[in-house]
Amino acid sequence: MTTATVDIATTATELTRQDRCDRCGAQAFVKATLPSADGLELLFCGHHFRAHELKLVAAGATIQDERHRIDEQAPERV
Repeated sequence: MTTATVDIATTATELTRQDRCDRCGAQAFVKATLPSADGLELLFCGHHFRAHELKLVAAGATIQDERHRIDEQAPERV
């Protein structure tokens, strides 16, 4: 199986702290776009994406995966 990924530098907007997992409400680090559902976008935290990854890939979803950002520190407030 192959996964369609998105180059966020050129085609998509980076997910923000306001983006929340559709399953649990935690910060979302993955966006899956389902072509079979007219471009429906689903947001996932790392945990829930891992739980649903195989089904999303099998459905032909385009995946914007930003899990590499999970350990980034928030900028300090002044």
